[in-house]
Amino acid sequence: MLEMPLKMEYNTERVLMGIPEYGRHVHKLIEHCKTIEDRDERNRMALAIIDVMGNLQPHLRDVADFKHKLWDQLFYMANFELDVDSPYPIPTQETIKGKPKGLPYPKVASKYKYYGHNIQTMIDSAINWEDPDSKEILTYAIANHMKKCYLLWNKDTVSDDIIKTHLEELSDNKLSIDPDNKPLTDNNSLIKVQDSLQKSKTKKKK
Repeated sequence: MLEMPLKMEYNTERVLMGIPEYGRHVHKLIEHCKTIEDRDERNRMALAIIDVMGNLQPHLRDVADFKHKLWDQLFYMANFELDVDSPYPIPTQETIKGKPKGLPYPKVASKYKYYGHNIQTMIDSAINWEDPDSKEILTYAIANHMKKCYLLWNKDTVSDDIIKTHLEELSDNKLSIDPDNKPLTDNNSLIKVQDSLQKSKTKKKK
């Protein structure tokens, strides 16, 4: 009697592996472990799988809490459906697969990159100054610095009103200037200073 040939198993028909680095056989061992009814035998099987995983990933031995990491990976590959006694807190799908909290982008990073990342720190510092005279001096110094940075990005020209608008936006309307009564340093002067600094840097390099 002729034996029927075994059905070819294609990767596209297989279940996706949770951690491919451990290979298909480890994942099959875990799936088998989930079907063992006797709890003691299931625990022994889980410990054996942990030993195999440790031998397959020797580089993890230098990682802190090496065994803890292996147990977390075991539950992950079991799709959190393995009921065994773990020496560590059993992770859940939410704790491992949960999305990290989003980080707010700095205000300057989203729209006004040409001012640099430190401008927001300078503005926040000026907002907290209590002495009104010193606060005004610092605010105008920041505005002039913003104007200089703007001209580095666009050497044509920039109006004081644009700098005023950007300063108010970045400070949540807590800082402002009055260009009509106290204008900022004029464009030509700032451009000349920048050109002079650039020439000085070039000479030093030579």
